[in-house]
Amino acid sequence: MPTSFGAKLTSAFDAYGQLCVGIDPHAALLSEWGLTDDVTGLREFAMRALDAAVGRVGIIKPQVSFFERLGSAGFAVLEELAQKAAETDLVVIMDAKRGDIGTTMDAYFDAWLGRTAPFLCDALTVSPYLGFDSLLPLMSECAERGKGMIVLSATSNPEGAALQKASVGGNTIAKQIWDGLSKINQVTAGPGETLGSFGAVIGATLNLPGFGLGDVQVGQSQAATPILAPGFGAQGAELGDISRLFGEGAKQVIASVSRSVLRAGATGMPKAIEAANTELAAGLAG
Repeated sequence: MPTSFGAKLTSAFDAYGQLCVGIDPHAALLSEWGLTDDVTGLREFAMRALDAAVGRVGIIKPQVSFFERLGSAGFAVLEELAQKAAETDLVVIMDAKRGDIGTTMDAYFDAWLGRTAPFLCDALTVSPYLGFDSLLPLMSECAERGKGMIVLSATSNPEGAALQKASVGGNTIAKQIWDGLSKINQVTAGPGETLGSFGAVIGATLNLPGFGLGDVQVGQSQAATPILAPGFGAQGAELGDISRLFGEGAKQVIASVSRSVLRAGATGMPKAIEAANTELAAGLAG
């Protein structure tokens, strides 16, 4: 059996800490870096951001939309980035938020997580809003392939709150997604694995009890559900507050930053990443 995504994530945490650097080459950042808003600028940005991340963090999260907006040439840059990242010890989470049913979802799996996937990665963000059970067949394939999925649960955009806080059968939608992931991780994790391979996106800026997620702070001793937490840095949450925000669950959080380090520019990114790592480590220790 291949190494599970949960085990890869644990190794990354042990070697580099829990910081994740988002690679988000949107037009404004390309301009701030003095780059052209085209494929040439996109490639320069992506590769230099990758170089800054290698050896400083264990996890990167390319935002697929910023490559996709430039068409097939942008996707070619994403393929190149993925291949170069695969030659390092980075764990790669592709932020594509895919979600569908049947053969369409099978095709997404082939593109991102399959044996001949052109976009090499360790995990993919997915949407459960065509029904959480629609993801189950591919979760089984992920477990066999050593891949992971990270499922939208409680997102930081205000438009999502009405749906995610909606109560069905006594639990919020966000809580039902969390509980489903927890059960799957308990079943699919290997002996002794402390993190499962199927995570939840939970915004760091949220009031978790308001989403029915207060008990994520309890954590789990075995196969804990990883939490991909955007919202740190430019969106307002402080890395140093991670233990206050997530309680015992802080140890399973992938703390994602993007603009707060990317705005430092290609030459400033290494120091910005190191400063973020220091702040995060202090928050986890506290």
